[in-house]
Amino acid sequence: MKIAIIGATGHAGSLILKEALARHLDVTAIVRNAKKLTVTVPFIEKDLYDLTTEDLVPFDVVIDAFNAPAGKEDMHQTSLAHLSEILTNTSTRLLVVGGASSLFIDPEKTTRMIDQVPEDAPFYPTAFHMSQALVHLKDTKGLRWTYISPAAFFNPTGERTGKYQLDDDFLHKNAQGESVVSMADYAIALIDEVLADKHENEHVSVVSQ
Repeated sequence: MKIAIIGATGHAGSLILKEALARHLDVTAIVRNAKKLTVTVPFIEKDLYDLTTEDLVPFDVVIDAFNAPAGKEDMHQTSLAHLSEILTNTSTRLLVVGGASSLFIDPEKTTRMIDQVPEDAPFYPTAFHMSQALVHLKDTKGLRWTYISPAAFFNPTGERTGKYQLDDDFLHKNAQGESVVSMADYAIALIDEVLADKHENEHVSVVSQ
């Protein structure tokens, strides 16, 4: 299995890359600046928006760990739209490092986390554009995708416990009543899904135990 990680030098992407390498998987980093890589790994140095179908079809799985910069949060939508377009009608699977804003908080599925966020909140632009990106992803035909949301608190410095819960598209809490997951445990869950391929064309979530 050949795996590519877009954004492999970011917070989540670097931990996903580390997890894949620890399992001796065939992984390639796709980055804008290869000098930022801290491990020796095959790489493609290219802007996400310049990627083509020909670049990605050699891979069985493409992991999208792209993170839009501040002030350009709409790139969460446009970047995923570009990847969806070039991977449609191919056999390559697209796994997206999503956000918690798109998770439902009521049994009727009428309210998502983003619907409870004030528009003047500092993180609103990121939450909004990530949730809208998923809306458009769900409407894409002929694409093999999985969107994996972290818990409400996506802890970049949390420990790697090796324990997590993979759930549906609702906001879930752990045994302590907290919606939290470390990026390291999220990376485990994502790579587990890469290998298991159990949730194609589904929105799932990860929370600590």
